[in-house]
Amino acid sequence: MGRPPSIPAEKKSRIVLSVLAGEMTIAEAARREKVSEQSISRWKAEFLEAGKAALAAGRSGPSSREEQLEAEVADLTQALGEAAVEIRVWKKSAEGRLGPSQTSR
Repeated sequence: MGRPPSIPAEKKSRIVLSVLAGEMTIAEAARREKVSEQSISRWKAEFLEAGKAALAAGRSGPSSREEQLEAEVADLTQALGEAAVEIRVWKKSAEGRLGPSQTSR
């Protein structure tokens, strides 16, 4: 017997919020979603732990996604600068072999 299909994080969040709000018990949620009670309990614990971590971090610093994008921008900016230098070197080299270009006047 194979493993059941993975439940998307958004659906897990809705299930956990329903349990936390008292709309259903862990046992009811497990029966309804055809997963174990341990799975629902683990989702709930992970949800609460992530919430604590988010509150502890606050909004003082950039999110990991923002940090990732900033690093990507820095890498691309550096690559662009390096490409610009290479183009200048190639142009100078071509001028030396072919004489002054028409665009450099």
